[in-house]
Amino acid sequence: MAKSWREAHCQLKADKMGIMWDLILYVPTVGFLLLIGLRYWTLGDERILGEILMFLGFFFLMVGGGRVLRRLLMMPSSPVAMDINKERIALKLKNNEQRLLVRDIRFFSDKAGKSFGLTGVDEKGRKQQYVFHKGQFSDDDFTHVTEALGYYA
Repeated sequence: MAKSWREAHCQLKADKMGIMWDLILYVPTVGFLLLIGLRYWTLGDERILGEILMFLGFFFLMVGGGRVLRRLLMMPSSPVAMDINKERIALKLKNNEQRLLVRDIRFFSDKAGKSFGLTGVDEKGRKQQYVFHKGQFSDDDFTHVTEALGYYA
């Protein structure tokens, strides 16, 4: 039987080019926030401003680190494979668990066509959210997956 346009299966890979862009964005931002915050904190004049800037620096360090680790597929909750059919979307995670999105599935594509978001409720009733980048797919897989997920837009 022929495969429907609403069905797709793919393996994900680490997005090394996307990681370079993330590092170019986050490293200077985190560095400047921490250094300027440390400067204000040690001078004593604007101690509160220094603490706020250092808090923002550490916050961006955590957010950027998580984003890079998810793109490298190193986080245990990172999807490494995707299987889409009419009834559900199955995601195989790095820790060998499988998440089935079965209800309220939504597909959000960006205007540039370089990434997309996927949300839904899993089989245990918990809301799940994932962001996928074009660099994590082969060219053919990205096209097939976005066409299959277009049904949920």
